Formats: sequence, C-alpha cells, structure tokens
Amino acid sequence: MKRKYILVGILVVGGLAGSQTVHADATTDAIEALKQQIQQLDQKVRILEREKELDTEATDAKAKDAPKIVVGDKGLSVSSGDSNFVFQLHSVLQIDNRTFFNDHDNHGNSIQGNDTFLLRRARPIFSGTVYKDFDFMFVPDFGGSSVQIFDAYLNYRYAPWLQLRGGKFKVPVGLEQLQADPVTLFNERALPTALTPNRDMGFQLWGDVANGRLSYAAGVFNGVGDGRNTANSDFEDHREFAGRLFFQPFKGTSVTALQNFGFGVGGSWGNTSSNATGLASAYLTDGQQQMFAYTNGVVANGEHWRVSPQGYYYWGPLGFLGEYVISNQKVTKGATSATLQNTAWQIAGSWVITGEDASYTGVTPKHPFDPRGNHWGALQLAARYADLDIDDKAFPTFANPAVSASEAKAWAVGLNWYLNKNIRVNTSFSRTTFDGKINSKSATVVRQPEEVVFTRLQLAF
Repeated sequence: MKRKYILVGILVVGGLAGSQTVHADATTDAIEALKQQIQQLDQKVRILEREKELDTEATDAKAKDAPKIVVGDKGLSVSSGDSNFVFQLHSVLQIDNRTFFNDHDNHGNSIQGNDTFLLRRARPIFSGTVYKDFDFMFVPDFGGSSVQIFDAYLNYRYAPWLQLRGGKFKVPVGLEQLQADPVTLFNERALPTALTPNRDMGFQLWGDVANGRLSYAAGVFNGVGDGRNTANSDFEDHREFAGRLFFQPFKGTSVTALQNFGFGVGGSWGNTSSNATGLASAYLTDGQQQMFAYTNGVVANGEHWRVSPQGYYYWGPLGFLGEYVISNQKVTKGATSATLQNTAWQIAGSWVITGEDASYTGVTPKHPFDPRGNHWGALQLAARYADLDIDDKAFPTFANPAVSASEAKAWAVGLNWYLNKNIRVNTSFSRTTFDGKINSKSATVVRQPEEVVFTRLQLAF
C-alpha cells in the first residue's frame, strides 16, 4: 500500500514538472514573438522617420529654390532662392515750389524769377543682379519738360575692391554731385556743381579698399561740358579721363569721433576740337536761373581739365561738407583764343536737432512720424555759403558783361523734416548777389540779388 502511494506521488510530481516545462516553452515562444514585433515596429518607425526627413529636405530644397519677395522702406525686391538673380524697384518723387522775392521793377514788370510749382524729379529706379556678380541700373526721369534717361549701366563686381562699370552714370569728380539726389541738404546743389560734369557715357574701374577706408574710381568717358549730361553719344573724336580718390582713414575703427571723416580729390582731363557742346550751356543760380552764358560763336577748342579737393565730417547730429572746383578750359571765338579758369567753392553745415546721426547718405529718424504715439520724425537745420568766380578773360570777347555776372555769392539756410525713412519735407531760403559790369537795363537775372524760398515734398524708397 505504501509503495502505491509512493508511486502515485512520483507520478503527480512528474506530471507537475512536465506541466511546468510546457508552460516555460510557451513563455519563451511568446517572448520571442514579442521581440520580433518590437523589431518590426522599430523598423517601421525608422522608415517613417526617414520618410519625414526626406519630406523635410524636399520642402527645404523647394523653399530654397522659391523666389523671395521683400517689400519695405528700401522698395520692392524680388530674388531667386539662391539670390543669384535680384530685381529691385525704387523711386524718387520730388514736388517743389519756388517763390522769388523782389522780382519786379518799379513799374510792376517781371524782371527775374518765376514763382512756380514743379515736378522736379519723377524717377522710377530699376536695378538688380544677374548671375550673382553682374549688377545693372536703369533710371528714366519723367520730371521737367521732357523724358530723359539719367542712368543706364552694367556693373561687374569681382570683389568690393575691383569692379568695372560701363554705360551712362555720374562722372567721379564733384563731392556734392556724387551725393544721391534724395539726401542733399538743399533742393538744389551749390554753385561748385556747375563746374563739374554730371552724367556721361563711358567705362570706369572702381572699388572700395580696406572696408571702405579708401575708395577709388578711374574711367574714360565721351566728355561733357561743365554741368552737362551726355546726349548718349559723343560729339567729337576725343575722350575724357576722370578719376577720384577718397579716404576715410578711421572708418570702422574705435575712434568714434573720426569714423565719418573723409577727404579726397577728383579730377578730369580731356581735349575738345572746336565744339560748343564742350562748354557749359550756362551757369545757373540756386534758383536755377542763368547767371552766365557764353556768347554765340564761342566753342571749346583745346585742353579742358578739372580738379576738386573735397571732404566731409560727420559726428553724431553734426555734419560738414566742403569742396573746391577748378575748371580750366581753352575756348575760341573766330580767330581769338583764351584759356579760362573758372573756380567755385562751398562750405555747408547741418545739425539734426532731434539727435539722430547725420551722414553723407542722409538721416534716419529714430521715431518715424506718428502723432498718435507722440512721434514726430527728425528735424535738421542746414546752412551753406558758396561762391562761383568766372575768369575775367571771358569778358567781353566770350561773354557779354552787360548780362552775365563775373561772380556769384550765395548763402542759404534751411529746415529739413524727415517724417520717416521715405518721406521728407524741405524748406529753405537762398540769397545770391552778383558782381561784374552788369547793365541794369539789359540784364534780367543778375542786375539785383536773387532771393528765393524753396519747399519740397519728397518720397524716396
């Protein structure tokens, strides 16, 4: 009986052990299956993550290639995703008023000056870049009495210090002439600009060296008379050479007070063969009236050179600009020849009374005009004195002393209100006196001082 119980016990224990073995095998299989499922899920997650990365890369690539459009205070800019192609649209619109004083004689007859509203400049400015290094600019002007093309050039930019420009653009001589139209202190540039060339057709090598501490320009041009724009083609066979060096030795340094100090010299040399368009068409006053002109039959006939030492200094809200210009021209009338040396100079100063920084490139208000927020923009006071002296040898053979002045002296004061970066309101007063053997019965402009008030509403972006 005892053996029977022992046998039964062995069978029971053996059965339990076998049952446990079966359960252990099932658990192992389940774990292996779970591991496989986890591995499959992990692989799927990795695939999904890679697909997401590919989608992100594709989106980024598409965004990189997509055109970029920017609209702001600098105008409209459209560029390719890689910025190799850029198109920009800017504009300058100037609406002026000129009001002359004491411009009638005792009988009420008008003797000088026309009070007028005028569209001084209306220029859409198209510029841009193609293939990364080639810049272009095209500037027509719809102001005045006729449509003109003022700038039209292509510029290759190998590096900031080495660039080549070809087309129609400003000749690198006069300091104020090279200043952009929207940022000059007064409505009209001072008398020295009358002796410098304006825009001409040609080619120019130029650049900025050492982060702008030295700027240079050297070019060959068709050649134009004092104060003239080119007629888009040459008027005779000779060429004119022009160049400029300008130094800003403390630019970008820690010497804050001298960072915006600059000085240099510009000049030109050419030779003209018996052509009237090689001369200035006329020298104009601040009020854009003729104060000197050559008589009929006078032509430029020989060497013509100019030289212009120049400089400026800006420190905080204060600014000063000065230049001197000599224009030396050989002229002929019939069998009579002479070399005339006309000179001009100016000194101008400004103070931004609201505290913004003054600069050669204009003023940017810290607080644009917004009366609701008690913001009024920036205010700037300006003053200048200028002198233009005609060579005495011009009279009486080459100019009529009865109607042309031998010297003009002009002073001006003004107030400029910068509502924001793009809108500006100017007002100024200018008084010009004249010297020479002027006949009060024949002269209409220079027989008495010119006194004129200017105002301007300007949009520039």
